Amino acid sequence: MIQRYNKQVFALLIGAAFLSSCAVTKTYERPSVKTEGLYREQVSADSVTMANMPWQSVFADEKLKVLIQKGLEQNVDLKNAIQNILQAQATLRQSKLAYLPTLSADANVTRSKQSEAGLNFPEGININTLTNTYKLSLSTSWEADIWGKLSSSKRAALAKYLGTDAAKRAVQTQLIADIANNYFSLLALDQQLAITNETLKSRIATVETMKMLKQGAVVNGAAVVQSEANRYAAEVSIPDLKRSIRETENALSILLGEAPARIDRTTLAVQVSPANLAIGIPAQLLQNRPDVQQAEYAFKSAFENTNLARTYFYPSLTLTASGGFSNLELKNFFDHSVFYNLVGGLTQPIFNQGLNKARLTTAQSQQIQALNNFQQSLLVAGQEVSNALYAYQTAEEKQGARAKQIAALVKSVDYTEELLRYSSATNYTDVLTSEQSLLAAQLSGVSDRLQQLQAVVSLYKALGGGWK
Repeated sequence: MIQRYNKQVFALLIGAAFLSSCAVTKTYERPSVKTEGLYREQVSADSVTMANMPWQSVFADEKLKVLIQKGLEQNVDLKNAIQNILQAQATLRQSKLAYLPTLSADANVTRSKQSEAGLNFPEGININTLTNTYKLSLSTSWEADIWGKLSSSKRAALAKYLGTDAAKRAVQTQLIADIANNYFSLLALDQQLAITNETLKSRIATVETMKMLKQGAVVNGAAVVQSEANRYAAEVSIPDLKRSIRETENALSILLGEAPARIDRTTLAVQVSPANLAIGIPAQLLQNRPDVQQAEYAFKSAFENTNLARTYFYPSLTLTASGGFSNLELKNFFDHSVFYNLVGGLTQPIFNQGLNKARLTTAQSQQIQALNNFQQSLLVAGQEVSNALYAYQTAEEKQGARAKQIAALVKSVDYTEELLRYSSATNYTDVLTSEQSLLAAQLSGVSDRLQQLQAVVSLYKALGGGWK
């Protein structure tokens, strides 16, 4: 009898193997997303890209390197991204164990009493209606992966795990860019504060000069008052610059995972940009941009969820077995008390209130959304590369003209001051205009240099640099 039953179970397994040869799920292939022309007005066949450079080679400032390393070790967002990886890893591990049968143990004692109503026993005969049953058993269950349900679940979990790893790398590249950009902003503010302080000293001296010229009847009282107002215009901007410096230091401290504090730094003048800003080809974004990789893994997970939804339309084969010992007497527990059973069966869904169809429709729709997001991530990446390149180019273009503008304004201030002292060919309004224009140009020159440095950072991040 046992041999006959085993043959039936074996026949079910053979049938399952035959059914599994009928493909229900599909094999993943990367979709054909558009990568041509992502870099506006940039055509390059050279695969060399600065994205492959380690961040230590991109940034020459040693103090900036220390800050970046500290941020990579202490930043809270990066730590949370690592925890997301651990959570996804646990899910992946569980999906792999789904191939194995479940196993559970059960030990119990049952005390039962039968009803004596309606029972007519001879007088003097005592019938004990209380019984104890002692039971110890093991049970197991295993589902055969006929249609690829478990395989699809495992691949979906793997894609999610890889997606969290890509997300962590995306956080890392963004963190490096944020630290560098804030650092350069801090250096630019330092430079602007230094320029403004020097201008204030010059304007204080100009006020004294105007007072002396008024005593010599060269200028009138209006010129003295205007010079004082010009001095205070420079002085009043200093607290705002100091506030911006303090806030930028505080923001940088948070990126480092520290309480707000002063940031040790160098100067804007010693910064050096990389000699070669190679961008490679747009298709390399698929391998270099962590957020693009994350979007593809999200699509792959959605693809496998669609596979999984298809499998619910087909029968499932489950084998269950249980066995152990059961006896009414504890002292004779292992004597002639063995029991077991083995069950194998196919379950075919017939009517499930539209659940399977709804599950498939939802999964297919989510797969389309994931594909759209994948393509969108590439478009955004191309936009960021194009913007960073153009920002760098325009910053370079401005620097030459800005240097000439500042040189001309320095001469203008000198000339108008000389004319004011020694002739009546001009008045203080001309000096005032020249001084104000010079300060504005000097501050703008600092902004131009900051734009160039931050454009390099943005380009490096846009190409996918910082995690290799």
